Amino acid sequence: MRAVPADSFEGFGSDSFLDVVTNVVGILIILVVVVGLRVKNAHLAAPAEPSDAGRALEGAQVTALALERDVMALAERIRALRLFGARRFRERAVLATQAAAFEHADRERRRELDTHARGDAELRDQLAAAQESLQRLERELDERKVDAARRTIEIETFPTPLSRTVDGKEAHFQLRAGRVVYIPLDVLLEQFKNDARSHLWKLRDVPEVTATVGPVDDFRLRYTLERIDIALDSQLASGRAGSYARLVKWTLIPSRGQLGEALSEALAPDSDFRRALATLKARETTVTLWTYEDSFAEFRALRKELFGLDFAIAGRPLPEGMPIGGSPDGSKSAAQ
Repeated sequence: MRAVPADSFEGFGSDSFLDVVTNVVGILIILVVVVGLRVKNAHLAAPAEPSDAGRALEGAQVTALALERDVMALAERIRALRLFGARRFRERAVLATQAAAFEHADRERRRELDTHARGDAELRDQLAAAQESLQRLERELDERKVDAARRTIEIETFPTPLSRTVDGKEAHFQLRAGRVVYIPLDVLLEQFKNDARSHLWKLRDVPEVTATVGPVDDFRLRYTLERIDIALDSQLASGRAGSYARLVKWTLIPSRGQLGEALSEALAPDSDFRRALATLKARETTVTLWTYEDSFAEFRALRKELFGLDFAIAGRPLPEGMPIGGSPDGSKSAAQ
């Protein structure tokens, strides 16, 4: 609905018109009063017998009375016009209020429409951006599929994993927490043999003896000997009596918590790992990797390196918390 300005009712001009009419009526009343006074004065001064002047005065009085009636009629009409103007003024105020309300409502509707239009525009922009992103991802996926189809697949292979028991020269390394360290096991076992002889006499009084040798580099070796008494049947059969000592087990004890080198350091040219390998003959030595469960990735990398150097590899997986050790009843390493 089109708003109607409140000023448009000013064109009616009812107040100005009534003011003009009131002024005219007031002037006519003044003229009637003046004419009446003159007629009255002329009547008092005229002779008793009628004359032309008397008749003229009577006519003037009749005219004055007619004018007075007209003036009263005009006054009544002016009053009616004032009442009509007041009603129109009130109607104009009501219409102006309604027009202002309609205009406010129209502005609110336009604002809501603008808000919805902006929201629709933002949604269209987001949809367009999502579609563009989807198309870009589809293109990238297609390109990767093409690249994957064209890419040369490199398969890393190792010799057929047929294992054999290690009987010759064997070198030992520990892999733990991603670090590799050489284990001087041969030296420690040699010290154990020499040290065990000095403890054999103790087995006369006790069934078991435990001792420790080392340290050599970062390890000690703890061993346990037990006394084995020859059974009576064996004594009668062999003609020999007495007892003998036997190794129960040996265990490596690290001198500190973190040993060795990280893989990147171990594979460097001037590392402890490289220097330890330099003392070994490749085709005659089996490298045994005692590997804890947190270092399987490093085991694979070292296996690849050692294969490249023509070493046979033996893996010895260990659960966390179990020390490196051995016994006469244990198994030997199996090399690949």
